[in-house]
Amino acid sequence: MALSASLFLRQSQSLVMTPQLMQSIQLLQMTYGELEQFIAQEVEKNPLLEFAAGDEGVSSDIPEDSFGVAEPDFEPSDTHAADQDEWYNERSTGLGEQLDTSFENVFPDDGNQRKADAPELADQWKSMPGNDSGEAYDLDDFVAAKTNLRDYINQQVPFILQDATSRVIAEILVDQLDETGYIHADTVSETAERLGKDAQDIERIVAALQTLDPPGIFARSLSECLAIQLRQKDRFDPAMQALVGNLELLAKRDFVTLKKLCGVDEEDLLDMLGEIRALNPRPGSGFEASVSETIVPDVIVRETPDGTWLVELNPDALPRVLVNQSYYAQISRLPARKGEDEGFLSECLQNANWLTRSLDQRAKTIMKVASEIVRQQDAFLMHGVDHLRPLNLKTVADAIKMHESTVSRVTSKKYMLTPRGMFELKYFFTVSIGAVEGGDSHSAEAVRHRIKVMISQETPDAVLSDDDIVDNLKQGGVELARRTVAKYREAMNIPSSVQRRREKKALAKLG
Repeated sequence: MALSASLFLRQSQSLVMTPQLMQSIQLLQMTYGELEQFIAQEVEKNPLLEFAAGDEGVSSDIPEDSFGVAEPDFEPSDTHAADQDEWYNERSTGLGEQLDTSFENVFPDDGNQRKADAPELADQWKSMPGNDSGEAYDLDDFVAAKTNLRDYINQQVPFILQDATSRVIAEILVDQLDETGYIHADTVSETAERLGKDAQDIERIVAALQTLDPPGIFARSLSECLAIQLRQKDRFDPAMQALVGNLELLAKRDFVTLKKLCGVDEEDLLDMLGEIRALNPRPGSGFEASVSETIVPDVIVRETPDGTWLVELNPDALPRVLVNQSYYAQISRLPARKGEDEGFLSECLQNANWLTRSLDQRAKTIMKVASEIVRQQDAFLMHGVDHLRPLNLKTVADAIKMHESTVSRVTSKKYMLTPRGMFELKYFFTVSIGAVEGGDSHSAEAVRHRIKVMISQETPDAVLSDDDIVDNLKQGGVELARRTVAKYREAMNIPSSVQRRREKKALAKLG
């Protein structure tokens, strides 16, 4: 068989994603913070883009294609200006006599300039860094920064370690603390090998550091952390030592075995459990410098007097940018513009128009998706999570005639503020669980809520097993397998019925 080259024409269709189209897709899935940062960057590098003045947008008497300072409807003549000056001079002469415009009239005691009570402090204030002019000093420059865990520990080290070598080793160990205040189990051996020191010397320094505040610091495990705190309280007796050494049995609520290992009766064991609960398993967590991120709702849902729901976009989450067409027209009329300058200006205008259109399309898309979610989940808004309907992306996409990927991008990290609280849009999308005898299907989130309510209403003498939960759900019209109940229970960090029975009895006796 011989192969030969040939030349022919063929038509084909392909999807070409331009850079602007890709950026529009990214714009759709951005969160409020990401979008705000992106627009700020665009405004900074595009001279034709500017933020709208104020929160209420541009005045309605200014055309949409331009903005700026509105010009007066008349041109003031010289005669009119002279008359205004004459009127002002006549009126201003008597104003000072009619009003308390003099400082002496308002504060008679302070009429004359008083001598400074502490002139040396005033000179010191003016000479402080950042106040070269002696005026408008910023007090924020002197606000103390929040102390982190490492600085807090380093401040205490000189009081327990006297020699310089031990202090250097302590600084190395402090640098290896994690955010909870623990060090790795192999820290002592690794530090000794790296510094060429005896492991026992490093161990002695670690033992000294474990006496510092907060209690439990420099532990290598949870049991060691609890033991350090109990020693400082002088409560680390043999019974408590056995309890701390068998935390896995405590996690399983195996109180019968713990009583035998600790050699105590049930009353003493409950007292010991109360002491364990009062300890801090994460001694360094109080120094975490994590910044809480404020969630801004993208959509607000309100109930109207006629019983329907009003869905509107949150104006605080909508960026307001405008294209300065007046500035573009002014620059375009300038003579002797070079070709590269003209190309740059045209590109800026194109990017600015694209950004404003994309932001408008983004807002409309979010509104369409949110409105359809509210329509589908009307029962949830009226009656609560028990009435949350099963919903998927395809249902919403078909209703608003969009692709599922678009709905997925819109619902990612977007939030809706409702009378029942704030929810991520993806919260309303849950899988469907079949009903008994062909009834209406149930939402997985609603079923999980039912399981959680059942378990929260248990008593120590009537703890529900997974089979009991299955039977109760079936009586409520929900068909669910036992393994699914166990999966939902474990996902909500709810222990088994045996562990719950032990814990409830212990808590009942403690109470």
